[in-house]
Amino acid sequence: MTGSNGEKHPFLDDLADDAELRGTVLRRPVSGRDNIKRLVEAVGTLYASQTPTFYGAIDQRHFLQYKATLRTSLDLEAVGVIERDEAGLVRRVTMTFLPLDAALSLSAGLGGIVGEEFGDDLFYDASVNEITAS
Repeated sequence: MTGSNGEKHPFLDDLADDAELRGTVLRRPVSGRDNIKRLVEAVGTLYASQTPTFYGAIDQRHFLQYKATLRTSLDLEAVGVIERDEAGLVRRVTMTFLPLDAALSLSAGLGGIVGEEFGDDLFYDASVNEITAS
């Protein structure tokens, strides 16, 4: 996937069929290339703006950092660890989002967009006051 500025996305084009996405906005991992692409696409619709701040690699492990502002006006920071195999395929992506209010807002927003598709129990439900362990 190429961004609007012509830069290649750091991992979407290279996802293995059985790749796994983990993150602080998800209650459990999401597996599969198409599922991960759909989820990343949904995240993008919740951003008012996004600014990359760092991208680098050590061996097969790549690191991505960016700042974003959600459409809810909350500022968000993200750190991604992209793990590749010897062939260069992405096997696992782990995303951490902060601060907590922005991460919960992002998770709830994702639930509103793709909750039925992925299962409502995957995302934070803002209408429930307690956070339960899965």
